Amino acid sequence: MFKVLVSDPISDQGLQKLMDAEDVILDKKTGLSEDELAEIIGDYDALLVRSQTKVTPRIIEAAHKLKVIGRAGVGVDNIDLEAATQKGIIVINAPDGNTIATCELTMGMMMALARHIPQAYKKTITGEWDRKSFVGVELRSKVLGIIGMGRIGSEVAKRAKAFGMEILGYDPFLTEDRAEKLGVTLATIDKICEQADFITVHTPLTNETRNLISKPQFAKMKKGVRIINCARGGIIDEEALLEAIDAGIVAGAAFDVFVEEPPRPDHPFLNHPKIIVTPHLGASTIEAQENVATDVAEEVLHILRDEPFKNAVNMPPVPANVMAKLQPYFLLGERMGHFLAQMADSAAQEIVVSFSGELTEVDTSPLTRYIVKGVLSHHLGSDVNIINAMHMAKIRDVNIIREKSTASKGFTNLITVTLRSNGQERSIAGTLLNGYGPRIVKIDQYPVDVAPEGNIILVSHNDKPGIVGRLGSVLGDSGTNIATMQVGRKVVGGPAIMVLTVDKPVPPETMQQLNQLPDIAQVKEITL
Repeated sequence: MFKVLVSDPISDQGLQKLMDAEDVILDKKTGLSEDELAEIIGDYDALLVRSQTKVTPRIIEAAHKLKVIGRAGVGVDNIDLEAATQKGIIVINAPDGNTIATCELTMGMMMALARHIPQAYKKTITGEWDRKSFVGVELRSKVLGIIGMGRIGSEVAKRAKAFGMEILGYDPFLTEDRAEKLGVTLATIDKICEQADFITVHTPLTNETRNLISKPQFAKMKKGVRIINCARGGIIDEEALLEAIDAGIVAGAAFDVFVEEPPRPDHPFLNHPKIIVTPHLGASTIEAQENVATDVAEEVLHILRDEPFKNAVNMPPVPANVMAKLQPYFLLGERMGHFLAQMADSAAQEIVVSFSGELTEVDTSPLTRYIVKGVLSHHLGSDVNIINAMHMAKIRDVNIIREKSTASKGFTNLITVTLRSNGQERSIAGTLLNGYGPRIVKIDQYPVDVAPEGNIILVSHNDKPGIVGRLGSVLGDSGTNIATMQVGRKVVGGPAIMVLTVDKPVPPETMQQLNQLPDIAQVKEITL
């Protein structure tokens, strides 16, 4: 018999499969303190939580029999993933359970914006019968721009098409073929800003997507555009949005999420006549709460019975001898992937991972996952993890190729990652150096020696006198301190690269100045 503990309030209907299972004893004990949970967790094979229970390293250490922790929801911030992984405990979540709920809230926000429903309701219940102030627009024949064509964005597209809307879709991994299957027109963010009547965002919040819609994007929009954010606070620049509304560019906005939640009482969105706000209700439906509970309950049952499962968010158990060889390379692999993704001008279409030296003697699948996670996380943020990385790549048509070579190329072990996208190919190689830790030892065809950490400026340029001085002057004028510098070249006067490490992120205006210097082909900022 398997013992399962439910430590947070979770729908009984969602737990029905566990309750009906003849080989499961289900206990519900909510509101436990860390001391109380640590005292009893050793008796259980599985733990189900929502957001209230904090699954700390202490609790995991006391979990002598625990095989799986299930989170009835998407986020796993309340679970110590590293401690669970080290203990060999699988952590799963329910990423699909709230897809329809969030999609339908988005459509509801769109309708409310188009017809001024909350504003009209508020005025009507005060006793005013005012029809003239709330003349709206129809969705039919309007252009909807969807930024982020993952699960939720794709569902929004389906429903918007039923309203007779024309759909422009952007996603760094959206191909022409997939766009055609979804019935949307593949577009850039700029094109969406220029042509859309409604714009909705459905991306994770990453360094790339933070303030993705800001002053430059609002300046491109047609007058009367309406903006919806039911994804993450911070994707749309809140201050820039207010300025765009005041300037008459944006006719209205609907936000379910904020940069700071709950927003402060004096937040300007809360009393703005053209902005609709809700308190992060994306997953707040009876069905969504039951769905996430059902999904997690089913997967927990699969894991307990040693059956195939999905939606794990941490590393599955790996043989100890394999883990001993691979674990030192996990950080290097993930940072190499993230480094390479920032080098490239567009999202990956193919990732080639080559292993040389002693790494060829073991199964490098877990290490490959870290590398792929590093590449994809540049665009997908925390939505991608070491378990779902290969699946996320597959559904975005990113081809993964893994190669092995016994040639060590001068290193005990060498990892080379090549990224191909839109006719471009970029590559880096890395290894572990005794006493120095992870190092990038090659960028494209140029030998280097770079620690993959902090703030890095990668400069592609022509090898001519004076370039180093001009770069240094621009950075110095901006108050940016150079910590280290390396130059790589093949022939005198030919193409070359320069790798600078700096003490802090470089201001955007400084990056623009650097890219405009003579004999500079491209300057990229890499943040690790």
